[in-house]
Amino acid sequence: MVVVHSTNYYYVYCPEGVESRYELLVFNGDHPCLPFTDFYHDCKGRISQSSALSYLQTLLPFFTWLDKHSNYQGSRLQWSDPPEAIRVAIEDYLMNEMLCKVKERDTFRFVNLTQKSPNTVNRFLSSVKSFYKSMIYLRQYPFYNPLIDSQAILNDYRSNTEGVRINKQRMPSMGGTEDPIPTRRLTDSFFKLINEEWQPQIIDDPDLPYQVYQLGKKANWSDREMIIARMLFETGARVSEIIELTIGDYRARKSFQEVSTFNKGSHGRKVKFLRFSKDTVKRLNQYINTERRQLDPNHWGFDELPDSAPIFLTEQGTPLTYESWYYHWNKAMAKSQLKLNPHKARHWFVTTRLREIYNISKTEAEIQQRKNELIKYMKWRNEDTIKVYEHYFDEEKHREAHDRMLDSMEQREHDYNTNRKVERKQKQQLTHKKNSSDLEFDHDLQELLDGLE
Repeated sequence: MVVVHSTNYYYVYCPEGVESRYELLVFNGDHPCLPFTDFYHDCKGRISQSSALSYLQTLLPFFTWLDKHSNYQGSRLQWSDPPEAIRVAIEDYLMNEMLCKVKERDTFRFVNLTQKSPNTVNRFLSSVKSFYKSMIYLRQYPFYNPLIDSQAILNDYRSNTEGVRINKQRMPSMGGTEDPIPTRRLTDSFFKLINEEWQPQIIDDPDLPYQVYQLGKKANWSDREMIIARMLFETGARVSEIIELTIGDYRARKSFQEVSTFNKGSHGRKVKFLRFSKDTVKRLNQYINTERRQLDPNHWGFDELPDSAPIFLTEQGTPLTYESWYYHWNKAMAKSQLKLNPHKARHWFVTTRLREIYNISKTEAEIQQRKNELIKYMKWRNEDTIKVYEHYFDEEKHREAHDRMLDSMEQREHDYNTNRKVERKQKQQLTHKKNSSDLEFDHDLQELLDGLE
């Protein structure tokens, strides 16, 4: 049984081999908390399993704070209180716990991050919004969503339906009699972040994968955990895109170093491929035909397995889940100072791949071509994503060029000072020689004058 604590609230994974409608239960002390449990499973049906878990982990500290420190009209709040009270609590939490600045507007609030704000503010607001969405859908919350600005929705509806004629609907856009509908700039969220922009993390330590592998060895990772870790760094894939691979995904590619997989937002469709090293291929084939074969209910090897069979299994022979895998990853990280989120392996891959592109390309055209290949491989919807990484390398190139300039300046300064010393010494020598000549001349002249006398 895996128990993960978060102050008063904590969640427990269902023991492997035990049948239950819940794969995870949330507790408050010794008491089950079904609303939070139901939220996780409802959320998991709408977004990825890892995102649902991330939402839950973000929410539990807030609900603990709600029980212990919230104050609305002299009383503690509960999650089931009316929206007005929940909004007050969230605003207090943003200001006092997340160190944000909140500005009041007529129907919503602007949220400004400060230098002390964590990078989880946006995820926190999304988590709370998603939680109440689930509670309303499951009919456990009888009010409207506290995180929704209903007035913004109404104004948006009006701007899209009302025209210049009073109490009349808009004319068709092709008529040319109505001004175009303005692009919407704000979301329908009650709390609107106005100074946050997503930035990928630049992970530039070339030895990072090998540090992780060593930690895995110390934590007694099985072949399964080591293969998944190697795939994370070698492919740049998300964890779910790896642990949910099937035998058919491996057979679908011509190269034995590749597998087909889904992408975020592809709804399970296998729209991209992953490529990994020959060493990982050997480890993967060995795992499938040894460790996995022992766990497989039919004890089948690669050739006997159907395409639908999952590549990675639990010790009970069931398909591996994110939670089961993350337990082993977290165990390895907990024994070190690394504290590495597995998603950072994806950032490491992109950073390393771009550095290689800049190193091996001889022209700007080659750089652009290889960057386009990387964008297609990563299946980025927005090509602007790569610009943040490029900005990092632009800064690196500037540093290198600046260092060369500084080295050149230092050398020129040294040469200048050296030349000045040489010139000064030469000048002194000439002056001394001239003075010596003058003295000799004066002596000879004096002797001549003395003789004339």
